[in-house]
Amino acid sequence: MVKISGGHLVAKYIKEVEGVNTVFGLVGGHIGEILDGFLDYGIKLVDVRHEQAAVMMAHAWTIFRSEPGVCLVTAGPGFTNTITGIANAYFDNAPVVLLSGTAPVKDWDKGAFQDVNQLDMIKSAVKWSGICYDAKRIPEYLSLAFRHAVSGRPGPVFLALPPDVLNVKVNDEEAPLPKRGNRVYKSAPDPADIEMAASMINSSEKPVLMGGSGVGFSDCDGELLDFIDRTGMPFMLINHGRGSIADSHPLSLWQGGQTAMMTAFMQADLIIALGIRFHSALMFGKIFPQAKVIKADIDPTEIDRNRDSDIGLVGDIGLTLRELNRLVAQRDLSIWAKTLRDSYLPLIGEEVAQREKSMEPIHPARLVEQVRKATNDDAIYIVDGGDTAYFGYVGLRAKEKSSVIGAGGTLFGCIGAGIPFGISAKLARPDKQIIIISGDGSFGFNIMEYATAVRHGIPFVCVICNDQAWGLIKHGQEVLYGADRLVGSELGLVHYEKVVEALGGYGEIVHKDEDIVPAINRAIDSGKPACVNVLTDPTVTSLVTLLLIESLKME
Repeated sequence: MVKISGGHLVAKYIKEVEGVNTVFGLVGGHIGEILDGFLDYGIKLVDVRHEQAAVMMAHAWTIFRSEPGVCLVTAGPGFTNTITGIANAYFDNAPVVLLSGTAPVKDWDKGAFQDVNQLDMIKSAVKWSGICYDAKRIPEYLSLAFRHAVSGRPGPVFLALPPDVLNVKVNDEEAPLPKRGNRVYKSAPDPADIEMAASMINSSEKPVLMGGSGVGFSDCDGELLDFIDRTGMPFMLINHGRGSIADSHPLSLWQGGQTAMMTAFMQADLIIALGIRFHSALMFGKIFPQAKVIKADIDPTEIDRNRDSDIGLVGDIGLTLRELNRLVAQRDLSIWAKTLRDSYLPLIGEEVAQREKSMEPIHPARLVEQVRKATNDDAIYIVDGGDTAYFGYVGLRAKEKSSVIGAGGTLFGCIGAGIPFGISAKLARPDKQIIIISGDGSFGFNIMEYATAVRHGIPFVCVICNDQAWGLIKHGQEVLYGADRLVGSELGLVHYEKVVEALGGYGEIVHKDEDIVPAINRAIDSGKPACVNVLTDPTVTSLVTLLLIESLKME
């Protein structure tokens, strides 16, 4: 029999059973035995400068590798620093596995160093949480954590591992390794519901499809394209489903951005919602009262949430589409698609003109267009911020799944995740160029992770849309209270590019339109973690800000 410590057992299980090669985290005394085990089992630790960033990197890993992301932190403040990242992952349905040390169990409630009630603090932000008190049961608890992370609607989980469990040595025969926990089991909807849905689709005159992260998690690009080609209906894919069919597809509403989506919703007679929640950004499903709704989701509680569905399809999105494709008719809806385009194109004329025109100061929409010019759309784009995120979402184009994403999700509104997402994206997809478009406020949250990227040799480019303010809030204050009543929303000019240079990366500041593309090209060619700090028009207000102002007026 071979003796193995609990900490080494953690490393052995996640490597040999779950296939985990990369863990994001920050070192600490309570997890030393796990870290030591990483050396024996060949697990790479991407050691960060703040635990929040570790969770955000694990979150991005779930998107770009389609597998659970694992992060490891120490007790007390190491754990509490993860809460924002875990909440963001929870709202984004990201299967993050958070492992944390604790104070020794023998010293709980005695005033032990870094002793806090971690389990109760995190319960509301995870799908499952637990503590392992027995070294022999570590593999069992790890398997349970991974199973909960990926089952049904995915989401983050939390497992606490005390040092007086991790440091105990047990016989390996007493701690057998269970089956892999991260296997995803898929189910299809009721055939009768599929038949009713197909009949409704075939009889509709103005259908619109919208898909969300459920499309991305299902890995159903082929089935979705078959469905669109067969039915001929316009579509909009958002969140991690965006790019499952390229934005350049002639039926994609991303040609008109959010304006096209809203226009389509208000004219449609049928909405097919795949793996997407009717949340505030979709006015809780109330924006299309005239339309019938077919809602497909892996979670049955989502089917009638906020808006009753005419037909609910509970199951994996890929299997759902596969069954629908057998029954939906081949149709030509080109007249409907043309009607939509004729409705929304005049509404976006000014925004399109802003993208094409050189201006001083630089308009954010123009900056995004110049980023596209520099990269030829051949990149993974991560947007981070308030107004900046809007211009990034509507101005960029996704060539493949999840190649245009927001680091802060739709619901939680977590800004500052762009840099951690970019680092993780490059590790997960080293073949791709990673471009972050970030507001200057958002950029400051995790700027020290440039040191992490330099230390690990991870190149990416962050283009800052620098309006020298918390722009969304500033413009809201101007409208609601007056331009002379700004409080806490102005940041001034900060030379972030010099901070990045000091941390070992590449930095450059841009004042003029004609310098944007050359600066981005130099940043890419540097082969370093890079920052292009672009000064943009501080007076520009996005559609998102205007919608937020209206919602505040109504309250």
